[in-house]
Amino acid sequence: MTFSDLADAPLDGEDLHVLGRIAALYDTLDPVPDGLVDRIQFGITLDALHAEVAQLQRAGDSVGVRSAEATEARTVTFASASLTVMITITPTSPERVRLDGWAAPGEGIAVELHTVDGPLAASADADGRFVFEDVPRGLARLLLTPAAESGLPPVVTPSVEI
Repeated sequence: MTFSDLADAPLDGEDLHVLGRIAALYDTLDPVPDGLVDRIQFGITLDALHAEVAQLQRAGDSVGVRSAEATEARTVTFASASLTVMITITPTSPERVRLDGWAAPGEGIAVELHTVDGPLAASADADGRFVFEDVPRGLARLLLTPAAESGLPPVVTPSVEI
């Protein structure tokens, strides 16, 4: 029997045993990172496929505050054809952050923050400002829905680690 005959033959019990041992070796030496499957599913799930996708424009450096327990704030800016949004992420504890945001144009925008724990909702004020006080750390993205009379489409941001 030649190599190509073996390659064309169906898998048998011995083949499945060898493949199982190889899979176990990879599970031991290079396991799938915790939460990877959830992050992938989160990243590809869009609530509104007709939404514009904003692009990351700038992720600002962390700014340290002088104290025994340094708090770092990070600013991230996104832009699409119809909307620009800037968020500042400020840690409030090891597991939680406060997210302050500004959207332009901003009046009448409904803002949803999609986190791995579920969505949070806020509305932008007349100046486009919105706040999420107590947000779990992890992967998150924004869905901004302008008022219907504006004629602007919803805008979704890429997922970022907060």
